[in-house]
Amino acid sequence: MNAEIISVGSELLLGQIINTNAQFLSRQLVLLGIDQYFQTVVGDNRLRLLQALDIASRRADIIIATGGLGPTADDLTKETIAEFLNLELALDRQSLERIESYFARMNRHMTDNNLKQAMFPKGAVILPNDNGTAPGAVIEKNGRMFVVLPGPPDELQPMYLNYVVPILKRFSNACIYSKTVNIYGIGESNVEKILEDLIESQTNPTIAPLAGDSGVNVRITAKAGSEAEAAMMINSVVETIKKRLGSNIYGYDDDSLEAVVISLLRERGYTLSLAESCTGGHISNLLTNVPGASEVFLEGCITYSNESKITRLGVQRETLSRYGAVSPQTAIEMADGIRSSLGSDIGMAVTGIAGPGGGSEEKPVGLVYMAISTGSSTEIKRCLFNGNRLKIKHRTAYELLNWLRLILLQRVNH
Repeated sequence: MNAEIISVGSELLLGQIINTNAQFLSRQLVLLGIDQYFQTVVGDNRLRLLQALDIASRRADIIIATGGLGPTADDLTKETIAEFLNLELALDRQSLERIESYFARMNRHMTDNNLKQAMFPKGAVILPNDNGTAPGAVIEKNGRMFVVLPGPPDELQPMYLNYVVPILKRFSNACIYSKTVNIYGIGESNVEKILEDLIESQTNPTIAPLAGDSGVNVRITAKAGSEAEAAMMINSVVETIKKRLGSNIYGYDDDSLEAVVISLLRERGYTLSLAESCTGGHISNLLTNVPGASEVFLEGCITYSNESKITRLGVQRETLSRYGAVSPQTAIEMADGIRSSLGSDIGMAVTGIAGPGGGSEEKPVGLVYMAISTGSSTEIKRCLFNGNRLKIKHRTAYELLNWLRLILLQRVNH
């Protein structure tokens, strides 16, 4: 069996929102072993949607349409699918009662146009919406299955998981299972070179290096009769990759670099404090996005001006006047200052030039100094990053977090 996703909504074509629904559904279809070869995005237009349905029904067994189930005139997905399948629309009383109950709970007035959300092609299996007013539907005709889902992700995802997966499972005779190895410290081309023989000889499992926002991801995917069988096939490949890449691997699947750092700090019983200049709080934001970070992360402060570096961190005025704010000397005093002021086990600091202006031949845009203070010693690192202002801030954040991870690994392992 193979599926095709048709995402309906002019806002997708205009770039006003990101099509996260297609990403979610694609990942879910993989778990069921249902292949997918095409995706389509079409605006809120009846004729173009009819054309998309015609094309998809010629090349897919399962057509999943998302969006266009609202109460307004341009929400026309159900109506167009009914037309395409030559089916009449009929009122589903149970859906209408659920919609009326929803408005009553929200203490809101239900307008007449909400009635269309309870209209479905005859013979459809209704999919309840536990988080909104637009039910979904499954229609089977002419050897094809049409799955109709609402656009908002917080409505689509639970509807798919709770009501669609049990239906699709009867079409699945295989399982596709993936595991991702998360890497930092070496680039995609180097990773590919190190794993070149594995990639060239791949059949099942397959191996795919992918450049990500926080490093490189290597996705290993196996197809088997069960998830357990596929996992066994993948594990042997992962073990080989681990031997070759070593400490460049920081985690797997959904592990983030910041979450790994928080876990290592907690494991070792260390507390952390942080002083940021050029990153403007970005690193603190990443760390505090991790649940439980407050157990180990005491404070992150943005000491953006020279005066704040002096008053908050105790950086010497002479250091700033002699070496400048972007210097190894300033970074060291920032890290020592934040650590000693809070009594944390580790203090970190970053100072640099994120651009686009402010650079010079001696200190170009992208120059960053970072420091890590542990009380017994303070280490300094010089980096030069390319890219725009946001990219430099992002790369600085992950470079510092990975450096701390490696230091913590040494301390944990010894």
